[in-house]
Amino acid sequence: MNTRTAAAALAAAALLTLTACSSSSDEDTDAKPKATATPSDRAPEKSSIPPRPTGEKRQQLLDALAAAAPDIVRYEDKAIDAARNQCSAFGEGVKRPDWLASQRFTYKDVTTSEEQGKAINDALKSSGFCNV
Repeated sequence: MNTRTAAAALAAAALLTLTACSSSSDEDTDAKPKATATPSDRAPEKSSIPPRPTGEKRQQLLDALAAAAPDIVRYEDKAIDAARNQCSAFGEGVKRPDWLASQRFTYKDVTTSEEQGKAINDALKSSGFCNV
């Protein structure tokens, strides 16, 4: 019985000790809450993955991709997904973005060269689809 009582007392003491430790100071109690920006308030990150385009924007993207490498739009949904993901290749520290494009846009019976990857990257940048 004494072991249970001692364990309970130690647990209660530990809990009180943890709750007594607070990171707030007297200055913090008078401070107003800080406003935090919601995702829609923030500027879009560079090289982030853009939302899936619809309507006219989708067709403009497909046209830009077809001009760079006609075969890649044979599978439109795959081309759109690859384009969205390719936008992340324009961030800092990314090596060989043209090669990455050639890999992303190679699917099923479509093979994309690194030279075509460069043209795709140029199209994604000049069209404004990727935020670079």
